Amino acid sequence: MRLERVLEALNELAPPELAEDWDRVGLQLGDPAWNVRRAMLCIDLTEPVLAEAVAKKVNLIVAYHPPIFEPIKNLANWSRHSWKQRIILELARRRIAIYSPHTALDAARDGVNEWLCAGIGKGKTYAIHPVEHGSEDQYKIVAFIPAEHVARLRTAMSEAGAGCIGNYVECSFGAAGQGTFHGTNGADPFVGKTGQLEHVDEMRMEMVCQAGCLNRVIEELRKAHPYEEPAFDIYKLVPAPTPMYEEAGQGRSLTLDRPITVATLIQRIKKHLGVTRLDVAMPDKIAPDGYSPGKIQIVAVCAGAGGSVLKNEACVADAYFTGEMRHHGVLDAVQQGKVVILAGHTQTERPYLPVYRQRLTRACGRGVQWIVSRRDRSPSQIA
Repeated sequence: MRLERVLEALNELAPPELAEDWDRVGLQLGDPAWNVRRAMLCIDLTEPVLAEAVAKKVNLIVAYHPPIFEPIKNLANWSRHSWKQRIILELARRRIAIYSPHTALDAARDGVNEWLCAGIGKGKTYAIHPVEHGSEDQYKIVAFIPAEHVARLRTAMSEAGAGCIGNYVECSFGAAGQGTFHGTNGADPFVGKTGQLEHVDEMRMEMVCQAGCLNRVIEELRKAHPYEEPAFDIYKLVPAPTPMYEEAGQGRSLTLDRPITVATLIQRIKKHLGVTRLDVAMPDKIAPDGYSPGKIQIVAVCAGAGGSVLKNEACVADAYFTGEMRHHGVLDAVQQGKVVILAGHTQTERPYLPVYRQRLTRACGRGVQWIVSRRDRSPSQIA
């Protein structure tokens, strides 16, 4: 299968638009015209993983953590260069492509964070940091104008960039109504007289406009409008959710259908991740809000390093479950009466790879053989 087609499947499961703006997701090395017969999944692309990929004749490595993150100054073959540079150079030599989904896969529906929630129990989930969808702010301009001048105003605003919806231009909506004004000294009304309340039959005309041309559209509106002081309103629009963005975002808040004990929560997480050890921080007394460490109903979840996500003020939770947090972040959470469960950074990510493999296999059919690396492992082990 062409790499270009494989990229379509990867991007469909984890749309790059969902990634954090600081991240480096997507194709990092390779030509979309290359062929892919076998692809390997890993969390960290290390030299042992590279050796495994070469031995297994892999054409594509999907590394969850972006191998190319900080700028690489050169790819010269010097032994003193970093291990990452050696890996990138060797993969380029062998025409092995690299792709990274990272925070896009965290944020996506059925991604890493939703999978973590599935192991805790049944309940309602929502993103702690919902994705702000829509590539550019959009506005609606509402102008009030005599009916005989509507066509002129529509044309002027359209030529400035308003009224574009998909493949259509000069889109507008009009509704009849009546406006009033009372001109004071110094006014020069287009219709009626100063010193008295006037009633004017007008049209309410609406047109949408992208942020980039808003100033130009307003300028043309003022020029084309017959009134001395044109009456208009500007509304900022919120895009409607689409399947790609619906319920997507960083972190998840899970409200369980039935409360569970801390012991049950720990047991379920261990089973889901396949680990025997977790770091757990417990409050030593009941918090002022009446929270009891014995009952857990709301769990805030974030794969990897979740401290910055879980401290969101909108995130109300009885327990935090993530890979790692800063020491003082744990202290703050415990003082607020929250249980904190830390499984290790990649331990919250690596168990998802077999699930990811199944999804990619379904998406690509028989065109690509997907395998999970056996040499990929956490850099630290329990001794």
